[in-house]
Amino acid sequence: MQVKKWIALCAISLYCQASQAQVIGGNSAMAFLRLPNSPHISALGGIMVANPEPDIAFTLQNPALMRPGLHNQLGLNYNGYYAGIKVMNLNYGYHFDKIKTSFLFGIQYLNYGSFEQTDAIGNQYGSFRASDYAITVGASRQYGERWRYGAALKWAHSTLYDKSAAAIVADVGVVYQDTANLLTIGVVAKNMGVMAKKYNPSNSAEPLPFDLQLGISKRFKHLPLRIMATAHHLYTWDVRYNNPADIESTNLFGTQDTNTASKSYFADKLFRHLNFSAELTLGKRLAIIAGYSHLRRGELALKDKPALAGFSFGASIYLNKFQIHYARSYYSIAGAYNEIGLNFSMNKLFHLGDAGEKAHWNAEYADWQQ
Repeated sequence: MQVKKWIALCAISLYCQASQAQVIGGNSAMAFLRLPNSPHISALGGIMVANPEPDIAFTLQNPALMRPGLHNQLGLNYNGYYAGIKVMNLNYGYHFDKIKTSFLFGIQYLNYGSFEQTDAIGNQYGSFRASDYAITVGASRQYGERWRYGAALKWAHSTLYDKSAAAIVADVGVVYQDTANLLTIGVVAKNMGVMAKKYNPSNSAEPLPFDLQLGISKRFKHLPLRIMATAHHLYTWDVRYNNPADIESTNLFGTQDTNTASKSYFADKLFRHLNFSAELTLGKRLAIIAGYSHLRRGELALKDKPALAGFSFGASIYLNKFQIHYARSYYSIAGAYNEIGLNFSMNKLFHLGDAGEKAHWNAEYADWQQ
């Protein structure tokens, strides 16, 4: 079990750091901030900055997606990750019409469990625990008829053995929403900030997992289908891991194939920046979801047995007072990860009487400005 936990930690690091091993891989602290914060996002490939569907979880992907239509929505999911790692996410939104501002709040928590403390030859000296968490607050506002802008501030904390670190980071995003043409475009700069506390005070501050992402979402007028594409790591071109296994020997003496070594891998480098996803709505209540991350497949799939690595699937059920979201993500041939989450319309579930009326608890707003 200890080995499995360490493998799972490495898998998280690989997924979060992505294929930057060739350039800056392994040099970023707080890498867990890149993990998806809900089953809906996991089913869409792990990143989603331009989906206009009424799911509060998207606001932690791009704060500009927070809007009046998500007023008083609460999202919760608690799942068992690989090797017994526990993952919890909470998302909440509230709109203050008086100041025309929508606010968001989120908590992301990972508990890696207990590890045995040993020396170099295996003598045990007890145990220790490891965990990560981030607390997010943010706000967004309308600009003109089709634009929203937003920002979120995060406090991120990480504990491993007897060391801990903390960081203050921010996300800034913009969304263009054309309701007439069912088109949404979003751009966000994520995890900009500084280390407030270093793992080792004697060392220089660790870099943070900055990312620049651009997404586009298009729904068809006469077909209940939404297709989406998200570009990530836009600040650098080559995020392809320089894998020695890609270099093949072609003769008895093991001489390197110069054609293989000199390949540009243009298409592979391009598609490692892209996630693709689709959402098919059946009736008014059910949505079927599929996503693909070429970066995840390139990093975690076995060359001889890639299987479904990089693919993800899911479903969403939209009811009057709550939503149910499910995702199954394939990281490698080792197995898939299942997630389930619930979103609640708090103003429809609980009425607070006069106090609620004064705080506009029961208010309902149009989801997007027409």
